[in-house]
Amino acid sequence: MAELDIGKHCQVESCNIKDYLPFVCDSCSGLFCLEHRSREAHSCPEVSVKREPVTSCSSTSYTCSVKECRGKEVLPVICPQCEKHFCLAHRHQDDHKCEKLEVQKPRMAATKELVQKIVESKDGSKSKGRRGAKNVATAAKVALMKLKLHATGDKGLPQVERTYFQVYLPKESKVCSQPMFFCSKWSVGKVVDFAASLASLKNNNNVLTAKKLRLCHAQTGEALRMDDTLLSLLALSESPLYNGGNVILEYLDNDCTGLEDVSDYVEQS
Repeated sequence: MAELDIGKHCQVESCNIKDYLPFVCDSCSGLFCLEHRSREAHSCPEVSVKREPVTSCSSTSYTCSVKECRGKEVLPVICPQCEKHFCLAHRHQDDHKCEKLEVQKPRMAATKELVQKIVESKDGSKSKGRRGAKNVATAAKVALMKLKLHATGDKGLPQVERTYFQVYLPKESKVCSQPMFFCSKWSVGKVVDFAASLASLKNNNNVLTAKKLRLCHAQTGEALRMDDTLLSLLALSESPLYNGGNVILEYLDNDCTGLEDVSDYVEQS
């Protein structure tokens, strides 16, 4: 019976030992014993060349424009307003005190300024009973405070969204006027519907041929557009409408654009 030829001889000439489980080199594909299995041990001719680590060809960095900050970024972080470079920590306008940052005025301060402008513009045209702008502004402020104490409205509305008016009701109403508050985001049409509900007034605004309930300026008598919002009307620089002011709720014919005489309503109060 012939002998079985198992195993292979190590290809290192000085070794040539027969290994029953020889190792195959993954570079030169040679067969080697346990001792010479590594590339260094059998001086492998196919040793792969080590790659040098790849380094960035650019060493540019962008320094933060804030004086006290030493932060740098590899990529530019530019403020769209002042167009300066900043680190990630100072990228927002508030964080780097941007020179072009527009500071929004608080709501109450903006309202106060609007009331002041309206009062000053109207005060100069009065033929009698003139008072200083400060006195009129103070009176408007006091009137608003009184309205807030007695006004009715949707209690679920946030305070910052409430707009207060002394609403003069139609002439045939038993009550001359009623303090109310509305959401500044509402349209005039929604304000009319809500006011009619609070005052228990008949509202036929959805009937084509009936007289329509309209909200009018207490000074000019002009009927407000139903699709305008209170917020947009209050923002007008020359508008006589302001938070804490007066408005008139009256039934008007379809082709009527306002009231001819508003003094009757004011005198009733």
